Amino acid sequence: MREIEGVTAEAQARRRWFHDDYFDLFVWQDRGGEVTVFELCYGAASSERALVWHKGRGFFHDGAQSGEGEVIGTGAGASDPVLSRLTSAAGSLPDEIRTPVITYVREFVEKKVSVPSRRKRFRRADWQQKKPAQSRRATPENKPA
Repeated sequence: MREIEGVTAEAQARRRWFHDDYFDLFVWQDRGGEVTVFELCYGAASSERALVWHKGRGFFHDGAQSGEGEVIGTGAGASDPVLSRLTSAAGSLPDEIRTPVITYVREFVEKKVSVPSRRKRFRRADWQQKKPAQSRRATPENKPA
């Protein structure tokens, strides 16, 4: 996954966005670098489903639970197709993000926690909308000051 540069920061958290052809991973880190929230969007165009983890609140799963495409948590442990794909894609993530995200996703897949579904369809916030391919990579012309 590649990091999308230029994501607007919040007062108390650093927001980061990582993307590949299957996943969008949105991460919030506190000032000490600890992951406090993540949204793992996956599926066709990375907009069909999202697994959300929030420190203190736990997991939520947004999007259809069945239908076309892979649904996280339908496989057993390492054989879960989404977890397997994430493990491969996460190799390029910084350790302080990769380790907790994989750990919590594995916990979700192994069904060690109960998970409510919030919405049948995942909705992105304005800042999470896909950008044109040309603006995804920071260049001297579009890199934030």
